[in-house]
Amino acid sequence: MSSTEAEHNKDSGRSAAALDAVSYRILDLLRENGRISIAALAEKVGISRANAYTRVESLMADGVITGFSARVDPARAGLSIGAMIFVTVYPQAWASFRAQIADMPDVEYCAVTTGEHDAMLLIRATDVSGVHAFSTGVIAQLPEVRTVVSVVVLDEVIRRPYVLPPDLPERNLDAPLGMTQWTPATAGRDALPPR
Repeated sequence: MSSTEAEHNKDSGRSAAALDAVSYRILDLLRENGRISIAALAEKVGISRANAYTRVESLMADGVITGFSARVDPARAGLSIGAMIFVTVYPQAWASFRAQIADMPDVEYCAVTTGEHDAMLLIRATDVSGVHAFSTGVIAQLPEVRTVVSVVVLDEVIRRPYVLPPDLPERNLDAPLGMTQWTPATAGRDALPPR
C-alpha cells in the first residue's frame, strides 16, 4: 500500500492494517471505560503493559481510535429534547451546506443519506420550541436547502458509543430480507433548478 493510499484510508476512517482479536478486545474494554489505565487494560486483555501501550498508540496513529471523551446524558445536562431533521439539499450546494452545518453547535450528528432526503441531523434543544426555531428558522432558511422534515425523538432506546465487527452476529443469508425498503429519490430531482 502506498503512503497516499494509507493516508486516504486513515482519513476515511479505515485502518491501514487489519485488526486482530487483541485489538478488538482493547477497543471493547475502552468502550466500557475510556479512562481505564494501561496496566488494568493489559491485565484484562492478558498482554504486557508495554504491548498494551504500543497497541493503543498504534490504534490512535492508524485513526481507529479518534479520541477520548466523556459520555453525557443530554437530558440530565439540560437538553431534554432531541430531534431528527431530514434535509434535502440542492445538488450544487453540498460544499456550502456541509461547511455551514459544521459550524452549528446545535447539531450533534450529521450524516449524508440515501433515499428521499440527502442528510439527517440529530439536534438537541431545551424544549420543542427550540427544535422548531432551529429547523424552520435556521436550517430551512439556508439557500442550499430545498426541504426540511423534523421528527421529535420520543425515546432513545439504544445509544452505543460504537459497534465493532465481533459484536455482529452471523446472519442466515438464505432468509428473506423482510420489510427492508430503499426509498428512491424524488422524481425529477436531477432536473432541479440551480440556486
